[in-house]
Amino acid sequence: MLEYLGFGSIDDFVGAVVPEGIRTTPSLELPTPLPEHLTLQELVSKAKLNKPAKSLIGLGVHNTVTPAVIQRHILENPAWYTPYTPYQGEIAQGRLEALMNFQTMVAELTCMDVANASMLDESTAAAEAMMMCRRINTDRNRFIASPNCHPHILQVLATHARGLGIELQFVDLVRDGRVPEDCCGVLVQYPDTFGAIYDLSDLVTRAHEVGALVVVLIDPLALILITPPGEFGADIVVGSAQRFGIPPGFGGPQPGFLATKKEFLRQMPGRIVGLSKDKFGNPAYRLALQTREQHIRREKATSNICTAESLVAIAASMYAIFHGPDGLRRIAQRIHQQALRLALELTKMGFRIHNAWGGSTKVESPLLPFFDTVICLVPSGSAFNALKIGWGKGINLRFVAQDAVGISLDETVTEEDLEKVLEIFITLKKVVGEWSNGGPVNYTPAFHNVASSESPFRRCTPPLKHEIFQRYNGETLIVRYIHSLASKDIGLQHGMIPLGSCTMKLNPTGAVLPFTWREFRDIHPFAPPNQTEGWSAIFKDLEKWLAEITGMDRVCFSPLSGAHGEYTGLMVIKAYHQANGQGHRRICVIPESAHGTNPASAAKAGFQVVPIKCDACGNIDLDELRAIITSCRDNLAAIMLTYPSTYGIFDPAIKEISEIVHRSGGLVYFDGANLNALLGIARPGDLGADVCHINVHKTFGTPHGGGGPGAGPVCVKEFLAKYLPRHLLDPQVNQPIYPDCTRTNGFEMTGPVSGYPMGNALVYIMVWAYLRIFGNQIAQIGPIAILNANYLARKLSKFFSISFTGQNGFVAHECIIDLKKSPVTVEDVAKRMIDYGYHAPTIAWPVSGGMMIEPTESEPKSELDRFCAVMESIYNEIRKIQLGEFHNTDNPLKNAPHAWFELISDEWFHSYSRRVAACLGFFKDRPKYFAPVARIDNVWGDRNPILSRASGL
Repeated sequence: MLEYLGFGSIDDFVGAVVPEGIRTTPSLELPTPLPEHLTLQELVSKAKLNKPAKSLIGLGVHNTVTPAVIQRHILENPAWYTPYTPYQGEIAQGRLEALMNFQTMVAELTCMDVANASMLDESTAAAEAMMMCRRINTDRNRFIASPNCHPHILQVLATHARGLGIELQFVDLVRDGRVPEDCCGVLVQYPDTFGAIYDLSDLVTRAHEVGALVVVLIDPLALILITPPGEFGADIVVGSAQRFGIPPGFGGPQPGFLATKKEFLRQMPGRIVGLSKDKFGNPAYRLALQTREQHIRREKATSNICTAESLVAIAASMYAIFHGPDGLRRIAQRIHQQALRLALELTKMGFRIHNAWGGSTKVESPLLPFFDTVICLVPSGSAFNALKIGWGKGINLRFVAQDAVGISLDETVTEEDLEKVLEIFITLKKVVGEWSNGGPVNYTPAFHNVASSESPFRRCTPPLKHEIFQRYNGETLIVRYIHSLASKDIGLQHGMIPLGSCTMKLNPTGAVLPFTWREFRDIHPFAPPNQTEGWSAIFKDLEKWLAEITGMDRVCFSPLSGAHGEYTGLMVIKAYHQANGQGHRRICVIPESAHGTNPASAAKAGFQVVPIKCDACGNIDLDELRAIITSCRDNLAAIMLTYPSTYGIFDPAIKEISEIVHRSGGLVYFDGANLNALLGIARPGDLGADVCHINVHKTFGTPHGGGGPGAGPVCVKEFLAKYLPRHLLDPQVNQPIYPDCTRTNGFEMTGPVSGYPMGNALVYIMVWAYLRIFGNQIAQIGPIAILNANYLARKLSKFFSISFTGQNGFVAHECIIDLKKSPVTVEDVAKRMIDYGYHAPTIAWPVSGGMMIEPTESEPKSELDRFCAVMESIYNEIRKIQLGEFHNTDNPLKNAPHAWFELISDEWFHSYSRRVAACLGFFKDRPKYFAPVARIDNVWGDRNPILSRASGL
């Protein structure tokens, strides 16, 4: 490839592509590379430092049983973990159907009209619901949250409210209280953080009387047994499906969700799968409504969410399908029965149960006051003693207060576990001296089933009525179903996915393997530190390595995606300015060549977005930048830069741009979307960045999972370290405490941006393994990535115009080809690539009529050559249209993709052959991929939104 481009060495090539003064890091101070098998051995030694215990802490995270069939065939299957977000619906029918199953599951459990295809986690889902309430009630700025929600969720709410200037209050309106007329919404938890279940219908009525919306935070497993929020009038329902077979994973990933009424559909954040039809009228799935809307609507988007938690959402939906409603009911009833039995035994021992049976200690006729959580009142000051006793027995309990301990049961709890819990409280009685003579005269530990009488909270509507939850119960059927869906999609196992700006690269199998190791998987995010020493070692290494790679000093691991990292970094900048008496600095300058989610992230953080144009070469227009900064010098907060830019070039003035912003009192934010192209070339910190985030799936090869999970760690210079997000945790027990809503000086730090301190922790295991395998040889990645891109660009330039090139006519890590003058649309080319077995590059963004192509360093020359041959063949097909050899409308591009059923039908109505339609000449070296549907009718889908399988086509 170097010879083809006219160079004798990689250093000479990089010197020609990268502008003078930009290259700063030809090497990195990282460990020496370690072979894959030795990396896994080293990781085993760290895993053994963790001490998995039976965590009954609850707080929205529970131990689960992941069915082996789901672990092996989804979570460990490259056909599911390598595909990209399903923007090209025709080659994503399998995962779109699985996500539609997830939406249907959530909608049916909650009895709401529509649900989205997952959120980042339940705390961010609650925050998005708060922002949604304010968008709907635009003239109101007060939001009220019940103090009986999980404390870490209230902390995340406070962070988001502060960013947008929402007046957040923590008031218990459930039992009584007037809902203020200036309130845009109310959040309550059901069951609440103490396990109690209340009738919320009166609150809903009171809120609706003043025009406020009601958001209900729920446990989906509890909804198998109790009245769903849709039946008592809730407007928005949020939560997490983590209990549906997804492990605790030290906090993530977990599939959050948001469901709402149909009338609020267009205000929903996140991804939504819709059912449309292809050109033959066959049902076909697609992303609906919000597809890439943050790239198009920019700062006016409903949310900055680009990807969420698709992979684990799919796994959770398969858990529901595998067990079916009857199986889920058995699981839920068993957990509830255990909780009732535990409460009965604790009462017999002389303890009071908080919130149970209206505070009564009688249990002869229990209703359904709680689902799985028992709050046991203990002698004042003895709660910590109870926790310590539990730790000695391998049981983690929740510290609720000095005189209260929480026990949240789950599907993994055994009879032996329940006996250990009782032993904890027997020992506690002895420790505090209440049982100095051995115990009460009549107490004998013995568990008996407790019959629940008819309850006003009991669910009457059957859950999960759709046939999909009845059809595949059992391993034989679900294995076939899972693989039938996977066979419809294109992933990295098929070939290169050349998505510009999305960096779809190799996911090393050795790095992916530890994702399901028990020693990492089964740790609660609020487990005591002496049980998480392996995790601590992982994050200590990662902070050192990521700081070296980025040229920064400190790292925060909380953000759950790249766009979430953008938001977090901007909140750090905002906190810095406010702490320095510069809170009026609210202008964020964003070049049009920046990553697509930047404007939406800035708006979400409460900044005013000012765009900057680029010149004909794709570089930031320095004259316009100077003019904008001069006009807003005193109010400038930051500039958001993507480097190399999404135009695929190294802007030679990047250091000068940073200096201009710094001289004006602003900070420089580097979007890490294209950090892959900087490795071994330059570090953001050396180019002037104060803050940057890293998209780990783009840079360090973690699986994209069809739209998540991801992680977006934020790296900052030392002077910003004290403003990084931090959870409010009790130092004694490592569990969250309630935020003080009266505290006005919130600028010493940014509050939590996600529910758990280390975010999607399981994703970082893969980052650690990737970096340990490559070590300091990771510095080769950037040069090889830009070599691959330039080789491909040079070959494609024979047929297509390249929109932007940098100095000496080279591109950076990606190139944009211009199809505006073609007789076909860029969408036609994208759909035709499906017939050739390729996922299309990024289309129509960032340049209308353009196609953005990024090969990454993972792809060998043979694959690049094959891709170029496909593009040459498509170019020749375009030429045949221009020359009249193909009809203007009846040609292979306008009719693409050609679905399997069309190709094998008895009748063929086109003026070209089936062989031409199927591109058979390009499948001598690999199996032919057949599209499962023809081109999807997006307009019909938008006009007729069908967002649940229960709706039908």
